[in-house]
Amino acid sequence: MPVHAARGRRPDRAARIASLVLATCAAAAPLAAWPQAGAPAGRPAAAASGPASFEQRFAVCLACHGASGQSQTPLTPSLGGQPAFFAMTQLFLLRDGRRGEPVMIEQARGMSNDDLRAFADAISKLPPPRPPTDEADPLRFERGRALAVQHRCGVCHNPDFSGREQMPRLANQREDYLLKAMREFSSGKRLGYGAAMTQELSGLSDTDLTDLAHFFAHQPPANAAGR
Repeated sequence: MPVHAARGRRPDRAARIASLVLATCAAAAPLAAWPQAGAPAGRPAAAASGPASFEQRFAVCLACHGASGQSQTPLTPSLGGQPAFFAMTQLFLLRDGRRGEPVMIEQARGMSNDDLRAFADAISKLPPPRPPTDEADPLRFERGRALAVQHRCGVCHNPDFSGREQMPRLANQREDYLLKAMREFSSGKRLGYGAAMTQELSGLSDTDLTDLAHFFAHQPPANAAGR
């Protein structure tokens, strides 16, 4: 699995994170054998009498992140359309307390390696979020487009910003969440693969970040983009 590193920057940190995640993925059991929360080790999910099935546990996630993968909750990201490897990486970092809000760290703390794979796989199968109902501001959209071209965002996140491998989907993500995430990368608060995102965004003004968030959030639907 390729690991993103900005041009001329050392990928050591990114490689360590990716190696840990890949080892977690490789060590996990097949889906049919995934246990439920609280089920005895080695007991298949179908026979378990634990307090909650995987579907019930996943429904708890979707209560905040949106039943169809599109969040309606302020500052809470949509999960739909995110690559499985990216989702697993974020869950891994949450489980280890390396990033995220306290409530999310607590939710992920007890996840097994099998859980990480199961949740990441389920997230990747959610439909991509739709564009917001409000129309884009033409000037802000064009300023955001120019910044995305200048900083080559489409190289890693795909030309349509649909995401791939360990790079998240940006297209039609909640605008408020995109701005929050980019502000945290810019300040160095948020952990990413190496320092690439921090270095790409650190020189941008808050107005620049606001325009970028507006541009990514208001991408056209997939069929309108020729996909």
